[in-house]
Amino acid sequence: MGHRKFVGPRHGSLSYRPRKRAQHHNGRMRWTYLKRWKDEDTSAKPRILGFAGYKAGMTHVIYVENNKNSPFLGLEVVKAVTIVDCPPMILCGIKGYKETTDGLQTVTEVWAGELNEDLKRLFPFPKDYDLDKKIKEFEEKSDECSQFRVLMHTQPRLAAPSKKKPELMEIPVWGGSKEEKIKFLKDQLGKEIRVGDIYQAGDHLDIASITKGKGFQGPVKRFGIKILTRKTRGTKRGVGSIGPWKPARVMYTVPRAGQMGYHHRIEYNKRILKIGNDPKEVIPAGGFLKYGVIRGDYLIMEGTIPGPRKRLIKMRHGIRTKKLGERELPDIQFISLQSKQGK
Repeated sequence: MGHRKFVGPRHGSLSYRPRKRAQHHNGRMRWTYLKRWKDEDTSAKPRILGFAGYKAGMTHVIYVENNKNSPFLGLEVVKAVTIVDCPPMILCGIKGYKETTDGLQTVTEVWAGELNEDLKRLFPFPKDYDLDKKIKEFEEKSDECSQFRVLMHTQPRLAAPSKKKPELMEIPVWGGSKEEKIKFLKDQLGKEIRVGDIYQAGDHLDIASITKGKGFQGPVKRFGIKILTRKTRGTKRGVGSIGPWKPARVMYTVPRAGQMGYHHRIEYNKRILKIGNDPKEVIPAGGFLKYGVIRGDYLIMEGTIPGPRKRLIKMRHGIRTKKLGERELPDIQFISLQSKQGK
């Protein structure tokens, strides 16, 4: 028997360093690289790029596979899906930005005249706000703006989570000429925006969320390293060596105990299988475990989504969809309404 080289493979992806707790329980969607997303189509109608919902739970569906590259083409397949509760969001404000050497700078800002009472839980709002004056100022300064964004907030009272304070987020408006954007923003200011107004079934979205928190864990559970033999000195649930003599420090790549879960993650190209407004089509008997009952619009997303039930899910149009091509929606034959004990 010849010489055998013992190899210890790397445990844990270095793409997710540092593995520390997220700063906030709501995911963060960055728009700083908006120009790299795709070229703006001035011939298309203006549209809002993002939306938010609450993770309700998971189930499974049976559909006929129509992907030409799949070995199951034309056959019925079982797929895990995630149900996202998407109550309407309110477009409560408009912001215009100009590009400077120090980044984007606010040029003008307009808030809706009548704001939701729950929005006062986030910040105080002046009583003598002159909406007409602000809209006129917005139109005058719009020539200086290179980018427009909307301020939208959720309505958690319309969802199952027992909370009142809404989440406020800033989302860019893309497509169309500047005049069309201004008209679109003025028309939609103060109105409810539904998820069906922004997305369609078959779209691929990027998801931002915070994963499930699992607390302080050891390296075996945290990185999946091997448990040492019974005669090992010291601990068995640890690495055999924490590093060489030189450099005289523990390198950051060594699996060590620490925080596991509650990390910020973005997943790309999650396909929408269905957008519905009849909750009876997806609600199991007694409602979703640890969530409750959906009372309005919802999404059926293919696959899993990070985080536990009731966690806020931020969505945007996918930025890596060019290689996917156009794919027709599969024919959904069955949606399971059994109560799930897992995710």
